[in-house]
Amino acid sequence: MRYQDAGVDIDAASRAKERIRRLARQTFNAHVLKDVGAFGGFFSLAGLPRDTVLIASVDGVGTKLKIAFALKCHTTVGMDIVNHCVNDIAVHGAAPLFFLDYLATGKMHPDVVADIVGGMAKACRGVGCALIGGETAEMPGFYPENEYDVAGCIVGAVGRRAIIDGSRIRPGDLILGLASSGLHTNGYSLARKVLLEQNQLSLTEPITELGRPLGEALLEPHRCYWPILEPLLKARLLKGIVHITGGGLTDNTPRILPSGCRAEIRLGSWPVLPIFDLIARLGNVPEDDMLRTFNMGAGLALVVAERDLARVSAVLRKKREKFWAIGRIIKGRPGVKYVAA
Repeated sequence: MRYQDAGVDIDAASRAKERIRRLARQTFNAHVLKDVGAFGGFFSLAGLPRDTVLIASVDGVGTKLKIAFALKCHTTVGMDIVNHCVNDIAVHGAAPLFFLDYLATGKMHPDVVADIVGGMAKACRGVGCALIGGETAEMPGFYPENEYDVAGCIVGAVGRRAIIDGSRIRPGDLILGLASSGLHTNGYSLARKVLLEQNQLSLTEPITELGRPLGEALLEPHRCYWPILEPLLKARLLKGIVHITGGGLTDNTPRILPSGCRAEIRLGSWPVLPIFDLIARLGNVPEDDMLRTFNMGAGLALVVAERDLARVSAVLRKKREKFWAIGRIIKGRPGVKYVAA
């Protein structure tokens, strides 16, 4: 009896890891001290200011992976995990430094692994983040055939005085919404239940209101907001930032609100993407459930002082970024109050 007889192909794993190594090298910069393959990733902090604070986050892609499995399309989920993690630290003002991934599967398919990690490397290059290592595990009998799980950890840096934590938010501040690309990586359990199980829609046939096949819309990568946020952060124009992930505006917005501040959000003040209308209509999903599950077309919320609105708007327009005034900060207990636009 050999390891391969138990379902673990060491040769396939070695081929996959060599492809990972080549992809990771494309993201390296002067701070990376070791090639992928050591027991840990090496990243030098030389050159960073003395008051630098490291901010880290871990996340996964969730059941969006089920769509990738069904369509045999694995090129976008790596982008999803990197972009999601980048956003999670960017809302605190942190620039991404390095990323580590975890990829586990029942049987190693080097081409699939290369597609996944290729997406990670592409997303990392886009924000100057180094992919310095991770874990690739073959676990026969643990995952269904041709399925896998993906997770990631990111570390970023920000000066202590430049940290964005919402503590400067005050009543009278304005809330701007930035466009999402779709579901991002949240709400897929409900979306799959409604669209695929209850209504048995095809992933490959075009949907009129979407203007493309359902599967293509569901696999649309999670947007990365760092290129938009970077100039605003450098100009110190943001008081608070909310990444609208699982929990929607309802549950994510209060995470940055100080005592005595409440968010008033105007429903109808931004265009809801057709994919969300489709889920709500076909699943008869209550509005409050939609707002607590999905981003509804606004993937990021910015809290700015009213006096800074013109400067923030100018930066966003220069970046050709879609944005809407979706609410304001009012007096009250931390939470969200929805009103009609």
